[in-house]
Amino acid sequence: MPNAERIIFIDDEAAMRQAVTQWLGLAGYDLNVFDSAERALEHIDANFGGAIVTDLKMFGIDGMELLRRAVQIDPELPVVLITGHGDVETAVEAMRLGAYDFIEKPFVPERLLEVMRRACEKRALVMENRRLRRGASEKSLGSRIIGTSAAAQQLRDSVADLAGMDVSLVIYGETGTGKDLVARCLHDFGLRQKGNFVAINCAALPETLAESELFGHEAGAFTHAAKSRTGKLEHASGGTLFLDEIDSMPIAVQGKLLRALQERSIERLGSNRSTPVDIRPIAASKLDLRAASESGSFRRDLYYRLSVVELVIPPLRERSEDIPLLFEYFVRLAADTHGRQPRDVGGATVSALLAHHWPGNIRELRNAAERYALGLSDSSLLRPAEQERAQEPLANQLDAFERAIIERCLAESGGRMNIVIEKLGVPRRTLNEKMARLGIDRRRIADTDRRNSAPESGQ
Repeated sequence: MPNAERIIFIDDEAAMRQAVTQWLGLAGYDLNVFDSAERALEHIDANFGGAIVTDLKMFGIDGMELLRRAVQIDPELPVVLITGHGDVETAVEAMRLGAYDFIEKPFVPERLLEVMRRACEKRALVMENRRLRRGASEKSLGSRIIGTSAAAQQLRDSVADLAGMDVSLVIYGETGTGKDLVARCLHDFGLRQKGNFVAINCAALPETLAESELFGHEAGAFTHAAKSRTGKLEHASGGTLFLDEIDSMPIAVQGKLLRALQERSIERLGSNRSTPVDIRPIAASKLDLRAASESGSFRRDLYYRLSVVELVIPPLRERSEDIPLLFEYFVRLAADTHGRQPRDVGGATVSALLAHHWPGNIRELRNAAERYALGLSDSSLLRPAEQERAQEPLANQLDAFERAIIERCLAESGGRMNIVIEKLGVPRRTLNEKMARLGIDRRRIADTDRRNSAPESGQ
C-alpha cells in the first residue's frame, strides 16, 4: 500500500472506531486508529504521507486543538473533522484555520470514502512535489553548504527536507558554524523564497527600542518619531524571520514576540489597528533553549512555539575531513575578491589545518584562508600540532592527513583516477584499498568540486 494512502483516525467512542476501521479497511487503506489525540500526535510529523480524520468533540485534546497542532507541524497535512449537526459553525471556523474538509454526522460510508480519496490524492501530490524540490535543492545546496563528509551530506539532506516544510524551527550550533547560512538556505530553497528574509540579531536588540524595532511605530508615537516606520515582523510577512542568538533576547521582549507569533498579528506603537502578519520564524541559539526554559532564563511557552523542529549544525572539528576542501574554497574566494592568484595549499599547510582545533569553526577557518590568500603570516595556526589534537592517537592523525591528501587530488582531477595515481605515485590497487579503508567516495567528491567551481557564497 503506498505511503500516501495511510490514514490516522481518532475518536474516543469505541463503536465509531470499529465502524470506521471496517469501512476504511475494506477500501484498502493502511489505517492507524487511536482513542485520543494525545496518542495520535506521537505518530504525526511532516513526513506523514496520508490524511488525518478526527472527531471534533473528545475528552482531553479535542479535534480543533488537534487541527491547530497538525497545521503547526505541516500546514499541508489534510485534516478532516467529523462533526455533529450543532457543530457546523465550528467546523466552518476549522476550515478557515486549515482543515481540509468536515463530515457531518450521521454520514454514509460512501461520503467518508470519497473525502478520504480526495484528501489522500492531494497529500500524494504534495509529497511528490516536495520530493522533486528536495532533489533540485540537494544539487544546488552543494555549492552553499560545502563538504564531502557524512556530516555535511546529512546537513544538506536535512536542509533540503526542512526547506519544503513551512514550520518554525530552532538551529543549534557553536559560534561560527554557519547558522545564518543554514537559515538563509532554508529560506532560499523553501516555500517562502519570494518573500523577504529578515534577520534580527537578538543580542544587539536594546529592550528600550525592541518594540519599535519588531513592530514598527506611527508618526508621533514617541519623541523623535517624526514619521511612521514598518517593523521587522511586518517587513518579514510572507517570508522568513530569522531570530539570531534568540537566547540573548530579554524576557520582556520574548513575551511580546510570543504574542505576535501566536496571534499572527502586530500593532505598531501608537496605533490601535492590528496588522496581520504571515511569517516563518527560524531561531538560532548556541545554548540549549529547553534547559534555559526549565531554568527560567527563557520563556517556556516561546520555546515550544519555536521548536517544532530542531536542527543541530556540527562543529568543524567533527567534520575534519572537510577542512582542506573548505580552506581551498575560501582561499579561491579571497583571491578572486582581492584580485590575487590563488596560492597552492601544500601538504605542510594541510597538516597544520588538521592539527588545529578550530574553536571559531568555519568563521575562523575563512579568516585563516583569507590571510593565507593575501600572503600574510599566521604563526598561530601554521605551526606543529597543538596539544588538543596531539593527544589523539597517531593512527587517527595519519588517517586524517592521508584522507585530506587523497580527497584534494580527487577534487583537483575531477575524480579521474589515472591522474590521482600519477600525482601520488601509488599503484591503483593500493589507492583503491586506501579509499575503501578511509571511506572516500570518488564520485561524490568530483560532483562536489564541480558544484563549487563557481563560488556562490561562503559559510
